[in-house]
Formats: sequence, C-alpha cells, structure tokens
Amino acid sequence: MRYTSVRRAARPNLTGFDPKAFAASAGTPANDPWARREAWRYTGPFTRWNRLKSSFPGLGIATVAFAVYCGYEYLFLKDDHHDEGHGEGHH
Repeated sequence: MRYTSVRRAARPNLTGFDPKAFAASAGTPANDPWARREAWRYTGPFTRWNRLKSSFPGLGIATVAFAVYCGYEYLFLKDDHHDEGHGEGHH
C-alpha cells in the first residue's frame, strides 16, 4: 500500500496581515545605532579585497620568482644527457 501526501491549498488569512509584505516594506532602519560600530569591519585593511590579498602573503613574489627560474632553466641549463640512450654505452 502506497501512502500519498495530500497537498492542501493555503489557508486564507483572516486578519489581512501579510508578513512578507511587511518585511519588504520595513527595509533597513533609518538610524541604526550599531552602524557606526560595525562600519570598521568593512573599511580600510578589512575590506574584502585586502583580506583576500593578505591571506596569501608572498604569493605574487613567489610566482614571479618561479617563472624567472623556469625561464632560466629552459634557456641556460640544457641537459645533453637525454640524447643518449640508456643502452650499452652506459657503464
């Protein structure tokens, strides 16, 4: 035997009060007493970009140094050993 759920229509609101419309019309208060105390969290060194940037200190310098080393290795450190086979000449 399979049980099915019965979906009922929403009950009519007898008072006429719509909480969603009330929340939408309320918005943010004009004079928030805590706004000044919370503003420091999103300005200066605590902006989203500065927090992201300071999460990985030295990443930019390390990336440039690695790219320079890879270029140096590619241009100046040629390994001629790979042209030979690993056959009889290797003792």
